[in-house]
Amino acid sequence: MKKNMGNADRIIRLVIAAVATYLFFSGTVTGTLGIVLMVVAGIFLLTSLVSFCPLYTLVGLSTCPTKE
Repeated sequence: MKKNMGNADRIIRLVIAAVATYLFFSGTVTGTLGIVLMVVAGIFLLTSLVSFCPLYTLVGLSTCPTKE
């Protein structure tokens, strides 16, 4: 897998995942919506750790700076 996520994108995804996790465990978001939110948070966490987003590949997008 070739990296296609830049640092800013990774940080934003990590922050969103942390906020979603906090909302779920504090009881603010519960039920089915809470479970969906946790799945999305897990996906964001995983993609930010490996710096690769499969959806970016499908649309041909890359936020990773290129080295020349």
